[in-house]
Amino acid sequence: MKNILIADDHPIVREGLKQILSKSVDVVSVDEASNGNEALIKIGEKDYDLILLDISMPGRDGFDTLAQIRHDKPEIPVLILSMHPEEHYAKRALKSGAAGYLSKNRAQDELLIAIQRVAKGEKYITSSLAEKLAYDLERDTEEPPHEKLSNRELQVMKMIASGKSLTDIGSDLSLSIKTISTYRGRIMGKIGFKNNAELIHYVIKHGLE
Repeated sequence: MKNILIADDHPIVREGLKQILSKSVDVVSVDEASNGNEALIKIGEKDYDLILLDISMPGRDGFDTLAQIRHDKPEIPVLILSMHPEEHYAKRALKSGAAGYLSKNRAQDELLIAIQRVAKGEKYITSSLAEKLAYDLERDTEEPPHEKLSNRELQVMKMIASGKSLTDIGSDLSLSIKTISTYRGRIMGKIGFKNNAELIHYVIKHGLE
């Protein structure tokens, strides 16, 4: 493992991750990106051995960025680092092509282990998540309604819940307001929301913000 890119919109988080990575003799260089678009530009300009990617970033979020990386540079493993507990997004991240998922509050203890695992071409999940996945399979546990949403629909739902107008969301995602309205309609239909208030309440209740 030599060249790593950290994509996270919080400078303090990036600095903390760099400090952890400095303890590994295998890491030669660490570059930074503050959002998804910046990350994709750097990935196009330089070859990386691993991407550390946050989910919640302004504009192009982690899932959108992950999809583009999988399309442009499918050989680069992507380890998702998120403030959200693994039960919220880990399964979705792995299905989307991530090599692993790690909550930021566990990075101090597990990041280097996760990197070593991913560098070998393996997947990385915590033991607690593995147990949960096994339990869900055994019990055939019903998934929460938002698991029916595509990654883009989930992104739009979170942006609506944050108070952004459909026009602002369209501008941030470089999509027309008609397209965003279509996404909103799909979200409402799939989960059964009657209005934005119900949508906001759901996002907060499930810790998706």
